[in-house]
Amino acid sequence: MRSNSKSVRTKKNMSKQYFGTDGIRGRANRFPMTAEVAMRVGMAAGLSFQNGNHRHRVVLGKDTRLSGYMIENAMVAGFCAAGMDVFLLGPIPTPAVAMLVRSLRADIGVMISASHNPYHDNGIKLFGPDGYKLSDELESRIEAMLDRDVELALADSENLGRAKRVDGVHDRYIEFAKRTLPRDMSLSGLRIVIDCANGAAYKVAPAALWELGAEVVPIHVDPNGFNINEECGSTHPASLAKKVHEVRADIGIALDGDADRVVMVDENGTVIDGDQIMALIAQSWHDSEKLVGDGIVATVMSNLGLERFLRDRGLSLHRTKVGDRYVVEHMREHGLNVGGEQSGHVILSDFSTSGDGLVTALQVLAHIKRLDKPASEVCRKFEPVPQLLKNVRISGGRPLEAASVKAAIADAEGRLGDTGRLVIRPSGTEPLIRVMAEGDNPDLVRDVVDSIVGVITDARTVAA
Repeated sequence: MRSNSKSVRTKKNMSKQYFGTDGIRGRANRFPMTAEVAMRVGMAAGLSFQNGNHRHRVVLGKDTRLSGYMIENAMVAGFCAAGMDVFLLGPIPTPAVAMLVRSLRADIGVMISASHNPYHDNGIKLFGPDGYKLSDELESRIEAMLDRDVELALADSENLGRAKRVDGVHDRYIEFAKRTLPRDMSLSGLRIVIDCANGAAYKVAPAALWELGAEVVPIHVDPNGFNINEECGSTHPASLAKKVHEVRADIGIALDGDADRVVMVDENGTVIDGDQIMALIAQSWHDSEKLVGDGIVATVMSNLGLERFLRDRGLSLHRTKVGDRYVVEHMREHGLNVGGEQSGHVILSDFSTSGDGLVTALQVLAHIKRLDKPASEVCRKFEPVPQLLKNVRISGGRPLEAASVKAAIADAEGRLGDTGRLVIRPSGTEPLIRVMAEGDNPDLVRDVVDSIVGVITDARTVAA
């Protein structure tokens, strides 16, 4: 599999006003993350997922952001108005919502979270009754209803929904996570630092590791509504590495705000990103004949080193556009059971319908235990090709369509030749354009990225 040097430019679906690459997301109490929009999403989603004459139900989870209270109550009002009963889960990981929507036989699942974003952002992720995130088509159908007079289709007074808190959901998820390991597997003898990003997994992740026999050192497990992802979690692993060194731990685990992604650090503090984790699991599962389809799925952002590692073992790398939802769709379409993103979204479809940071970490820990070797020896599967990603913040316009930007991209493609890749895409969750290049020559990679960032910045200024 020779790498393709041509740039990959992906565009957000401009026809959507509310939904991005991972549900609806934005600054809390500003469009589209207002109480009014949240209530109407509840109404529209509730009306869209009613089939049959039984009592319809939705499971509703959230992370630890202050704005979660506002969005949760607004969505409860919307769902109840649509005639759906609401099962409130409280702060719980996103993959737990995906699991519970199936085990509680709900018609729809909702997670209120902005994932790795700061506390002032929030979002709404929707899951169908099968536990999978909604397709673009279903999101478009719901979005089309948001600006209509949905009140005309709401439930009659006697058919309004009810809302109640559900007890024991943490225990359910912990048992689910533990069962992804062999029954006789114990983590005894491992000292593990777990960074919960002051987010949704602050209770369940340390408890699961402790119940599996590990010595657990939890950090960032004191959410206050404002400190989620603040200099901690999977996007800021420095404090985790420091703690691993301080307590002489065997390994460190960092989740993000809703615990659907994970990065790890070895005993030396070296970061183990999603690409390395996928390489480890792919090789381990291939050796044990559990890997389906002789390959894995990743996005255009995954490192070329991962592709080469897999190719050398007779395995293939299928690439999709950015977004774990698209990874899952490709896995389902082609019958593959491992996929994910460099950022740490890893989907193991033998166990889950979505990214699950804790379950992914458990697979890595089990492999370390089986080999009885340090994490630094087990988890460094390939030498990454030099890769650089920079973001350009935008406030409007379409700078990627400027002639100067197109010319700069064409020039960069020619300079990289057959030994590198260029990926330029608007973020689906933030007002950013992401510019990434990789190749065997780090100086060339840096020069290519800097030149394109500069041209985009100039085009942005002209557009403004």
